[in-house]
Amino acid sequence: MTKRVGGIRRKTRNIFSKTIRQKGKISISKYLQQYKVGDRVILKAEPAIQKGLYHHRHHGRQGIVQGKRGSCYEVLIKDMGKQKKIISHPVHLKKA
Repeated sequence: MTKRVGGIRRKTRNIFSKTIRQKGKISISKYLQQYKVGDRVILKAEPAIQKGLYHHRHHGRQGIVQGKRGSCYEVLIKDMGKQKKIISHPVHLKKA
């Protein structure tokens, strides 16, 4: 059998990179933002923080906050006609 090549951040050089003006420390308010159940959010990755990062195939999708799990949120998205639950840190979410 062949071995699987690459990991979770494979082929993400452009999608998870920042421009020169975006580099630096992120604001603490973005790190600690709160969402309620039913809020619409957009999955927008913060490349500086790898904790709670979803798979890059879901980047830019819109979903609904389903609940909270620890410091992360459960977001329900639609992928290829199926409902999927993504667990993501609030720094990777943006209010829609």
